[in-house]
Amino acid sequence: MKHTFLFYSRSDNIACSKKSIIYLLVIITVLISLFAFPLQLSAQEEEQLPLEEPQTVRGKILEITEDQRFAQEFPGGMGDDYDIIYYQVKLQILSGLHRGEVIAAQHVEDERMVYNLHVEVGDEVLVYLEEDEQGQILNAYIAEIYRQRYLAYLVLLFLITILAVGSFKGLKTIITLVITGLAVIKLLLPGLLAGYSPIPLTVAICAGVTALTLFIISGVNKKTFAAIIGTTGGVMFAGIIAFIFGSLAKITGLGEEEAQMLTFIPQSAGFDFEGLLFAGIILGALGAVMDVGISVASAMNEIVTVKPDISTKELIKAGMNVGRDMMGTMSNTLILAYTGASMPLLLLFLAHEIPFGEFINWDMISSEVIRTFAGSIGLVLTIPLTVLISAAFRNKQSTD
Repeated sequence: MKHTFLFYSRSDNIACSKKSIIYLLVIITVLISLFAFPLQLSAQEEEQLPLEEPQTVRGKILEITEDQRFAQEFPGGMGDDYDIIYYQVKLQILSGLHRGEVIAAQHVEDERMVYNLHVEVGDEVLVYLEEDEQGQILNAYIAEIYRQRYLAYLVLLFLITILAVGSFKGLKTIITLVITGLAVIKLLLPGLLAGYSPIPLTVAICAGVTALTLFIISGVNKKTFAAIIGTTGGVMFAGIIAFIFGSLAKITGLGEEEAQMLTFIPQSAGFDFEGLLFAGIILGALGAVMDVGISVASAMNEIVTVKPDISTKELIKAGMNVGRDMMGTMSNTLILAYTGASMPLLLLFLAHEIPFGEFINWDMISSEVIRTFAGSIGLVLTIPLTVLISAAFRNKQSTD
């Protein structure tokens, strides 16, 4: 009897393994089909986009020579004197059509500016090139330090760490990260530029990313389905709450400088800036909400596995206890993340002693408050939603 049980267990495991592989292949096929036809701007909109001018290339600094230095005074005797320094920089171009050429570039440091680009011999930099109609370089200016190599090293270290700690699960994690990145770059952003409604588009993409991520990480089972439904419900609640209170508070979505700059993009489809704000809230809450959803669903699945005869009431109580333990830390995660991103702004308010009743009503600050608490409410509501769905799936399995 024991051997028969082991035989059936192994057969079931093999069948489940084959089933998981089939589901995974289906997911990958759908994914490839999805990203093979990304949303694109219309031909008319592409014609309206300005050409990249001047051309940007990578270069390495070979020599720096100070050309001129001008001592200036602030008007009205305000502040100390300041210098404007002009440099002649010899650099070798490392990319583009002029690769290998050695050219002279101009670089200016103005002591009035808080952010000055200090360069040294041996630095790799991004260079703007102005060319004539024949493609000859007229002028060259140093634009920024080339940092991409070090960012690539950091990403590589991140991937190695995931693989070293997570092994095959780590590989699945990397796949899900790639899926999320592609969804944002190939679907969400082009869709928003093309004029699609931000909230429905973001909800649909978040639901798809959630499903693919959890299927790949946790397999195709009722635990995963419960987590998907709970997560999708949580982010939808976050979006609805943000929409309601954003409308009541008359949030424009134009409180940040980057949003204001979007108004100058030449395109036929205008942006729904309120919708963009709420879509950002949904997207920003997705990671934390997904973590809560799968954790609660996994915990309840383990409880049922260890104690199959547990009553539905006890199972729901146990799931809620797990969720409550997560609630505080995950809510803090969202609040601290948004606070950290706004740290310079908060310090600025504190330094200038701006009254709380004044700055809290600014569009920019009110938007961040709504973003933080709407996301946190969505996260909290994910817990009972996932618990109830997991319990319902368990009851259905028992009756089956």
